[in-house]
Amino acid sequence: MTDTVEETLSAIQKQAAPEIEDMEAERQRRKERLACGLRTMGRLHLAEGVAGHVTVRDPEFTDRFWVNPFGHNFKLMTVSDLICVDHNGDVVVGDRPVNAAAFAIHSELHKARPDVMAAAHSHSMYGRTFSTLGKPLKMISQDATMFYNDIALCNEGSGAVVLDTAVGRAMGEALGTKKALIHQNHGLITTGGSVDAAVWWFIALERLCQSQLLAESAGEPIEIPDHLCEDGYKAQGNDIAGWFQFQPFWDELVAREPEFLT
Repeated sequence: MTDTVEETLSAIQKQAAPEIEDMEAERQRRKERLACGLRTMGRLHLAEGVAGHVTVRDPEFTDRFWVNPFGHNFKLMTVSDLICVDHNGDVVVGDRPVNAAAFAIHSELHKARPDVMAAAHSHSMYGRTFSTLGKPLKMISQDATMFYNDIALCNEGSGAVVLDTAVGRAMGEALGTKKALIHQNHGLITTGGSVDAAVWWFIALERLCQSQLLAESAGEPIEIPDHLCEDGYKAQGNDIAGWFQFQPFWDELVAREPEFLT
């Protein structure tokens, strides 16, 4: 039984992080996952208006990232819509503008965390509401344990539109080695070793913020003991688990909206 579990995990890991043999093919793969992640967030009503951005690092030019163009609907995103931006804020591939906040935040996050391939942020309802409280997520459900000791808080530039890279730099410093950040009076930012993981962490954290707000409005939720939180984190808090949790969204979009791949 143990061998079967290990073989399954090994197979999943190879899918989540395949060896790069062809740079252009890997770039295309990352862009496809990015377009899918953006559409998924749109379909789940996690994006409003023109705010919000998801990025993925270019496999060849690691000081560049691919991102959704400013003002384009998440639910309509295709691979060909995506633009590539360097760490100077210049659009090096594509002819549409970059969201200034996307550059200010993501350029600094990618600089601070070379291990991070992708990052996700939007002004989601429960994430932005929870961010006003200035407190950490409580371990009150099994799902919450995937973020056990893995969420940072930052109040630098709280409430202001993030257009200054100094604020993005402070956010990157606050993030440290963690995978998620709650930015005071702003919302959630999640990172991952793949677009799949970064977007899944965002979806999950948004729902957990909703869960805690509901629980606390009804009473005083009971928190899970630390040793069980540790077990929960080991089982579902790693990057491969994050990638795997996103695959049903990928499968559904490929089946129902394959035009996103164009």
